[in-house]
Amino acid sequence: MAEIPSTMPPLGMSAPAFALPDTSGRVVTLEDVATARGFLAVFMCNHCPFVKHLRAQLADFGRECQAKGIGVVGISSNDAEHYPSDSPEAMVREVAEVGYTFPYLYDEDQSVAKAYKAACTPDFFLFDGNRQLFYRGQFDSSRPGIGLEVTGHDLRGAAHALLAGREAPAQQLPSIGCSIKWKPGNEPDHFT
Repeated sequence: MAEIPSTMPPLGMSAPAFALPDTSGRVVTLEDVATARGFLAVFMCNHCPFVKHLRAQLADFGRECQAKGIGVVGISSNDAEHYPSDSPEAMVREVAEVGYTFPYLYDEDQSVAKAYKAACTPDFFLFDGNRQLFYRGQFDSSRPGIGLEVTGHDLRGAAHALLAGREAPAQQLPSIGCSIKWKPGNEPDHFT
């Protein structure tokens, strides 16, 4: 399992717009997800061992955020033709199995992943109420096979700071995960 770090785009980056189908086929936009308190975009997929490692805690954290007024959206940008376990049909099963309460969207042409400069799964982007990037980085320091409990410490701390009106955390460590499975010839410029 290859470990790829997130690209860590600059804080303050404006949230790129999106309009993507969720697991029911309904199109969800940035305007549907972003709130006055902020929103979290998570680039994820079904088969990645890094996502599987934290998916139960991610589902819980998503519910916590939503209860506090932070919008949450999961986005899968993987090439489903070559990775059928990440297909929209498989995403429906994943939502039911894990209990995600946030929309899980499919970025078939991978343009949204490129716009956010997403690199890996999972890759987390927390935006403030003005849709400016407040935090990008890891959920916490736990990884598959290292024996650390999954707590969401880093992302949870950033969300608490955002809600309290404090500054963004000074230390933001890259997320680590599997690379987004780009369609052949569709690799983004930020990797070359």
